[in-house]
Amino acid sequence: MELYSHEYFMNEALKQAKAAFEDGEIPVGAVIVCRNKVIARAYNQTETLNDVTAHAEMLAITSAANYLGAKYLVDCKLYVTLEPCVMCGGALYWSQISEVHYAASDPRRGYLQSNTGILHPKTKVYSGTMGSESEALLLQFFQNLRK
Repeated sequence: MELYSHEYFMNEALKQAKAAFEDGEIPVGAVIVCRNKVIARAYNQTETLNDVTAHAEMLAITSAANYLGAKYLVDCKLYVTLEPCVMCGGALYWSQISEVHYAASDPRRGYLQSNTGILHPKTKVYSGTMGSESEALLLQFFQNLRK
């Protein structure tokens, strides 16, 4: 029996997305979990770091690998508030992460649009947990941006 639910960990990712929102970044947050413990937390920092690769998933992968002292995240799960893009999907492939849980779909830039099966064949994917909360935060961010 798991001590924590998928909702618990997705809520932790949503906290990261809210931090991104407060920093003026696109509000995407991510956490990586290993054996029911959050080992990495990150949010988009592309503006702050002036780096197009500073997506929440990329920063979380690096942090988790540093924590574990290993490049593969075989026993880990990613919880992210938005469907990963192709770049992040490629990084997740190479990390061999066990599971990806994303809240909101990204029909414009999500990895599923590539139709390439970019994630590792052993990676299990789950979507929709806290999707409406993640979508609402993204919508609010872009509405504020247009004002």
